[in-house]
Amino acid sequence: MKKNITARKLVESALFVAIATVLSLVKIDLPFGGGVTIVSMLPLIVVSHRWGWKWGVVSAFVFSVLQLILGLDNVGYAASFVMAVGIVFLDYILAYTVIGLSGVFDGILGKGRAALAVGIAVTFILRFVCHLITGAWIWGVWMPEEFMNMPMTNEWVYSALYNGWYMLAELIVTELVAMLIYGPLGKYFRREDLPA
Repeated sequence: MKKNITARKLVESALFVAIATVLSLVKIDLPFGGGVTIVSMLPLIVVSHRWGWKWGVVSAFVFSVLQLILGLDNVGYAASFVMAVGIVFLDYILAYTVIGLSGVFDGILGKGRAALAVGIAVTFILRFVCHLITGAWIWGVWMPEEFMNMPMTNEWVYSALYNGWYMLAELIVTELVAMLIYGPLGKYFRREDLPA
């Protein structure tokens, strides 16, 4: 039985990582930069809540490596080796791996909508912080003189606005879809679909 569960975890996780990767390629560009994907983080969140946060972190790490491969040309913009490492680690590896922590809140709040909602919010905030740092530290050199009809003189403000804009939109869409699907898929999230 344990062997079957492990095989099921692997198959489901691989499938959800693949779905997340495909969804990440479908992006709606926003007028002030960045873009919203079609809930590309949600499959990783499902893995974390269904199989636990440790399994979620591993799955999200695999996703982060795939995102790095797909976005490898961004590393070329780094002005130094340290900046390149910063892009790799903060914009990809850490930023996406933290999404796998969403399931931690099942242990704190109990498996349910509240844990799902809080898990999404907290992990998206952690992802935002990663992008905020690289946005100010690395991407800030491309800061325009004006952004969102405001003069820009500070890289941190620019990074907060640029990354906050699309991350907030992504958070709202993901929360809405997660709450909608939790009703019909609640037993799946809680693993009540598995034989006892």
